[in-house]
Amino acid sequence: MTPAGFRKTAERLLHDGYIISLFEAEFEGPAGERITRDVVRHPGAVAVVAIDGDEVVLVRQFRAALEAEMLELPAGKLDVPGEPLEVAARRELVEEAGLDAPHLEVLATFHNSGGFCDEVTTVFLATELVEATAEAFSVEEQYLTVERVRLDDVGGMIVAGTITDAKTVIGLLTALRRLGR
Repeated sequence: MTPAGFRKTAERLLHDGYIISLFEAEFEGPAGERITRDVVRHPGAVAVVAIDGDEVVLVRQFRAALEAEMLELPAGKLDVPGEPLEVAARRELVEEAGLDAPHLEVLATFHNSGGFCDEVTTVFLATELVEATAEAFSVEEQYLTVERVRLDDVGGMIVAGTITDAKTVIGLLTALRRLGR
């Protein structure tokens, strides 16, 4: 049997939250098996690998789920209906890092955690940066700090566990490869 033999038979909303919605979904397997899974629906996100010379621009911000600060790419959820991905990425870059990029290139698109969540993140590369006025909207954004990291240090920071955020690891490694580093 193939994975195409699975079909959803029911879905019930358990929680409709600020960012995500949680559902209990029922499926039928290829041989008629019945399974129930928790499914998180997420609007999706964008992230930007902003390269300035030999440095990448990152942000350090509080993440409530981890109760810790994370060193990450400027990024954010797709919370403006109908907004094109590139526009959302530029908006997040301005909001968080105080930079704009007239041209963005898609580096990668990935599912963050397909075992329970439908979130898809698209990571962009920005190499032509222009100063802009940062506009913090969330409490976390009001207290984030912008940090510049040498591209030569990125690999070691990932291996050492200094950078553990998935979109940041994927984005940085993909960007380094694209840049031939």
